[in-house]
Amino acid sequence: MLVVEALESLGVRYLIGGSLASGLFGATRVTLDADILADLHLEHAEPLHAKLVPQFYVDLGAIREAILRRRSFNAIHMKSAFKVDVFVPQDRPFDQMELERRQRHQVATSPPQSAYFASPEDIILAKLEWYRSGGEVSDRHWDDVLGVFKVQGEQVDRQYLRRWAVELGVTDLLERALAESKL
Repeated sequence: MLVVEALESLGVRYLIGGSLASGLFGATRVTLDADILADLHLEHAEPLHAKLVPQFYVDLGAIREAILRRRSFNAIHMKSAFKVDVFVPQDRPFDQMELERRQRHQVATSPPQSAYFASPEDIILAKLEWYRSGGEVSDRHWDDVLGVFKVQGEQVDRQYLRRWAVELGVTDLLERALAESKL
């Protein structure tokens, strides 16, 4: 939550994705990191670094480089060694759509805390894209997709999924996942 708090204090749009989001909407699994998509710009680099440095190992140059190249950087919590991968959106419509469709969910009750997460559909699409780019060998990504389908069931917007699957080049994987999850 510390990275989320820093992003919110700077007014940066963000969402939590990866296994934390797929666990929220599907089957929970143990993870050693968090993935955040954050709409960062160069003016955010120094203030974000300053907010994180007391508790995280994070390199200012890496933040700037990630913003300029639309890539990622990581922040490692010094006490726990928990890693947060912060991805800067690529210049493509899907990344912007993910940020527009993000959903706020409560993550703690005492004290109450909430954060923005990718929608179930967007986490499915992102996981399928990661699965494809990783050579279609990661059981974790595939299982995360099936878990979201199994828990969300008919609530998943299949029209939205099919539209963006074409754009992302994962239509075959989406249809396979729908068939395996019996939707």
